[in-house]
Amino acid sequence: MVHQYKNNGYDIVLDVNSGAVHVVDDVTYDVIAAVAEHPELKDEEICAKLKDRYPETDIREAAAEVQQLKDSGELFTEDVYEPHIMDFKKRPTVVKALCLHIAHDCNLACRYCFAEEGEYHGRRALMSYETGKQALDFLIANSGNRKNLEVDFFGGEPLLNFEVVKQLVAYGREQEQLHDKHFRFTLTTNGVLLDDDVMEFANREMDNVVLSIDGRKEVHDRMRPFRKGAGSYDLIVPKFQKFAESRGQKQYYVRGTYTHFNTDFSKDVLHLADLGFEQISVEPVVAGPEDEYALTAEDLPILFEEYDNLAKEMIKRKKEGKEFHFFHFMIDLEGGPCVYKRLSGCGSGTEYLAVTPWGDLYPCHQFVGNEDFLMGNVKDGVTNTAVRDEFKCCNVYAKEKCRGCFARFYCSGGCAANAYNFHGSITDAYDIGCELQKKRIECAIMIKAAEQNI
Repeated sequence: MVHQYKNNGYDIVLDVNSGAVHVVDDVTYDVIAAVAEHPELKDEEICAKLKDRYPETDIREAAAEVQQLKDSGELFTEDVYEPHIMDFKKRPTVVKALCLHIAHDCNLACRYCFAEEGEYHGRRALMSYETGKQALDFLIANSGNRKNLEVDFFGGEPLLNFEVVKQLVAYGREQEQLHDKHFRFTLTTNGVLLDDDVMEFANREMDNVVLSIDGRKEVHDRMRPFRKGAGSYDLIVPKFQKFAESRGQKQYYVRGTYTHFNTDFSKDVLHLADLGFEQISVEPVVAGPEDEYALTAEDLPILFEEYDNLAKEMIKRKKEGKEFHFFHFMIDLEGGPCVYKRLSGCGSGTEYLAVTPWGDLYPCHQFVGNEDFLMGNVKDGVTNTAVRDEFKCCNVYAKEKCRGCFARFYCSGGCAANAYNFHGSITDAYDIGCELQKKRIECAIMIKAAEQNI
């Protein structure tokens, strides 16, 4: 299976199963298209098909190059993963990451928040040290031989419970020595309570920090106000700038959400870059049609053009020495994720679990509050193994929409929560999200092609 597209003057061919990417000329591009449509074509038939567009010598030369790529396993390769999918399903389950809901409470009232101002369809609560301690013990006990473990302090707003965050990090460091483990702690914050003490602690203990900001002041303040309506942009921007610099512009990213209200989101990305941020993620909102800020199918052509414009501007800025990184354009064409991650993504419900303030376990933060997906608790472990087994079988071959999609080994089937919320099944796929993901992958590959000429 191959995927072909043209972007920013480049003719690009992706061999889906091998991951090989080829930047070719027009004649080779069209020869590959002809072979993809009719694999049985001989050189004479290809020449007859393309004779009105190219000289015969060029067609034959291109056909020979295509054959060489096929012979070397770089084009029209077979899928080596699907025959082993049953082995993949039978793999031992170990937990390697927890999303600790350290605070089901928030000091902002973001309009698009899936957590309902931090309450997650339930009550406001802060996680106790004892519950958090049990969560870390659960992670260690269920991590098998895996040494590196990840814990994200999440909310709501986790800095509302900062003292417990510090206590749990200290406990985790103690346990590292006892169990030959290493904790990779991360923190997600809206920045309202960010101060010098938090920055100093985070720079010492947090492997990564996510800073929530949507972009331009008018965009951010419209969607991320305080509960009484005032905007939060002016308060957080100088803090975030100071924090990013204190981390040497590494091991953080500013993360925003764009909506139907700012389909010109590339301006928000560039605004953040102009503020000095070098690690940026601005992602599409996921919302139902009843929400006025929800993205629609009619928005897609506009959004595609925005991604194209952003990619071109990033190439331009890199040439000028003003490079920044955009999370959704970061792609490894040589190594990339392991086969398990390529097939099943984030590992929600199996390797990755969310923990509520009272210790309940869910497949991920977006399922918290849906009792159908309650898996157990940190004291007793995973008792609802049916949910775990359902997620264990969730992979790109279990999703009909993914089986023939060129992006399947990059998006790994997309978000299970989004699929469930829109279609009632974790083995479906969120259609608007799929279209945007495919476009981002195309742009990311094009940037890699352009970098060869910088």
